[in-house]
Amino acid sequence: MKRENTKAEETFGDELGESVISVNRSAKVVKGGKNFSFGALVVVGNRNGRVGYGYGKANEVSDAIRKGGEAARRNMVTVPMHGQTLPHEVLVKFGGAKVLLKPASTGTGLIAGGAVRAILELAGVKDVLAKSLGASNSTNVTKATFRAIGELQTRKDVQARRGITDAK
Repeated sequence: MKRENTKAEETFGDELGESVISVNRSAKVVKGGKNFSFGALVVVGNRNGRVGYGYGKANEVSDAIRKGGEAARRNMVTVPMHGQTLPHEVLVKFGGAKVLLKPASTGTGLIAGGAVRAILELAGVKDVLAKSLGASNSTNVTKATFRAIGELQTRKDVQARRGITDAK
């Protein structure tokens, strides 16, 4: 995964879409009752090949979402694309969660569920077949999806690494 952080992102942050994947509530039992705190998993993307995720924790839900969004903007990655789909199939495991991403022909649409769908929508991928296997823990599914995005390579990247010039 290429991590890019530029000033241009911060100045043009209005065009970024944001999606809350999950909100977790945690309770600490104290003498006077229970103190609740919240954690929010947030995905941010420009729908044009850049996407990031972040996790924010705070005593209020809105503050946790804001912190998660800020963390996501700092951790944006570029998604290698082949037209409106992915360059090749990839299967990645993170913890108990497995994510399978397959390129699809034009017009297929975004066939994915849950966290994977939100991430790929915000990345701007239009045609893909995705399946979340194993655990349904949204944090691990999100991390597996980003690891899968990191493993994607375009044809040009592979040719450059092998020292092959395109004959076409």
